[in-house]
Amino acid sequence: MTVDCAVIQRETPAPERRHRRTEGPVRTCLGCRKRELAVDLLRVVAVSDGNGERTVTVDQTGNLPGRGAWLHPNDRCLEAAIRRRAFGRALRITGSPDTSAVVECVRAQQALHGSPSPAREQVAKNMSTP
Repeated sequence: MTVDCAVIQRETPAPERRHRRTEGPVRTCLGCRKRELAVDLLRVVAVSDGNGERTVTVDQTGNLPGRGAWLHPNDRCLEAAIRRRAFGRALRITGSPDTSAVVECVRAQQALHGSPSPAREQVAKNMSTP
């Protein structure tokens, strides 16, 4: 049996999928588990408070040492992360860490920038669901 090389054709490559353009690293929020650009999220790290306890603090500069986790700066994601005990798992620490510094920072940012109106949140929610 002979095979004619002219008959064998290569499959044309599938058209490349268009990826969503990102302008930097993408991280996952601890509270809602949605992926966002890192610049839109707060980085939190666990720091030792000296007596063996761990405190979760906001890394404003982005260069504190240690494992970091990311969170949307709003009450909904903060409360979900606390309720699910996500800080301990994401930062790989045992026990229940003190998150009061993160709560204060999120509340201060919301007071400074104002929280979005419920109508705007509903529009954003409708746009994000398929």
